[in-house]
Amino acid sequence: MYTGTQQTIRKDSDYKTFKQLGVNHISGHPEIPHQQWTANNLSLYREKVESFGLVLDMIELPLSSRIIDERAKRGAFVHILTGDPEREKEIDKTCEIIKAVSESGIPAVKYNLNIIGIPRTESEYGRGGAKLSTFRWDIAKKSSPKLTIAGQVSKNEFWERIDYFLEKVVPVAEESKVRLACHPHDPYTPPGYMGVERVLGTVDGLKKFISMHENDFHGLNFCQGTVCEMLNNPGEEIFDIIRYFGNKNKIFNVHFRNIKGGKLNFTEVFPDEGSVDMLKALEVYKEVNYKYMIMPDHVPQISGNDPEMTAFAYTYGYINALMQAVN
Repeated sequence: MYTGTQQTIRKDSDYKTFKQLGVNHISGHPEIPHQQWTANNLSLYREKVESFGLVLDMIELPLSSRIIDERAKRGAFVHILTGDPEREKEIDKTCEIIKAVSESGIPAVKYNLNIIGIPRTESEYGRGGAKLSTFRWDIAKKSSPKLTIAGQVSKNEFWERIDYFLEKVVPVAEESKVRLACHPHDPYTPPGYMGVERVLGTVDGLKKFISMHENDFHGLNFCQGTVCEMLNNPGEEIFDIIRYFGNKNKIFNVHFRNIKGGKLNFTEVFPDEGSVDMLKALEVYKEVNYKYMIMPDHVPQISGNDPEMTAFAYTYGYINALMQAVN
């Protein structure tokens, strides 16, 4: 395992910064719209990343974590999750992308099967005034967010749409030797919130997901923070969950972030100050022979010059130090 990042590239000097900070692997963002992705231009993008001494481990399918209404405006895939007939075209295009990714020499893709986005309540403040992403169910349940363009989606409907997608896409991934890394639903919300039952918002749901169309190339973008948000006591429970999915070789990428709190009541914090012993967590990833990226995610908002890169730089250094301790 090794330190990675999915941080958005603002300019080419960011690639140099990653290298200087000891981050040698990235989940990248091709510079052209997904509608224009081909094996040739994805190869050119990979070669550009490699010119900075970096390795392009994966890219994201046009199935992001944004709320489905926003994705529709951006021309990303939404019909896969609304279940209407247009999903056939999107699934066909997904398969084309997977084949192009393979031909271009990129080994993996990540994606979300997310309808309502990443619900949060008003941010709170932590160490030194850092702004923290926050979710308090007692506040969220008092609001009445409108339904998305997907409307009401029951548990059975959601599973049917996931099953239909996997049935078509997993065989192509296997043939192309491209790992599919799916992100859990962030956070867990009680059934019916915004009209949706989030089936990938529980550990049992994730266990069911990896068993559907079981395949060596079908697994998880294992967001440790999101999984902790599903748990009443993440500081005790997370380690055996890592073991469960890690021993099945279903972890293809790790979002290595910490929270304070637990199910329905948490803030996202720096890795050194949350409810989970992150050194112990990394020891468990090593124990299960996890072999891909360990990357920060949802870093608190801080002050100063270039606050985003500075906050991420802190987490890169923290991860690198834990790597040295574990090894």
